[in-house]
Amino acid sequence: MTTTIRIAAACLLDDSGRLLVVRKRGTQAFMLPGGKHEPGETSVQALLRELGEELDLHLPTSALTPLGHFQADAANEPNMLVDAQVFIAALPHSVQPAAELEELAWLDPTADLPPNLAPLLREQVLPALLAHRG
Repeated sequence: MTTTIRIAAACLLDDSGRLLVVRKRGTQAFMLPGGKHEPGETSVQALLRELGEELDLHLPTSALTPLGHFQADAANEPNMLVDAQVFIAALPHSVQPAAELEELAWLDPTADLPPNLAPLLREQVLPALLAHRG
């Protein structure tokens, strides 16, 4: 049986339009920053909390623009789906990995993609982001 994990994630873009992706310790796949909801949290609350924990990034709610609601196979948990509310935000300053993050990378959404992207990012979010940016 497939279990669904509810997450909130952010497409954090720098001034040149590159997308920040993160890799958790002990995993191979790069994904969007964000994470699982705590009980009673909205997607925005979960995302703002996770960005604070993972990147020491504290954005106002007004900085987030909804991109959409997506589902895909989880990158690091077999037989699991992620159900993601994804938002877009400009990255106001440089960030460093914290908490369970091991590595940050910058992705040009219009260039050739590396093979180790999470399915949600590769199959759902990047096409939506490119369409959104028009």
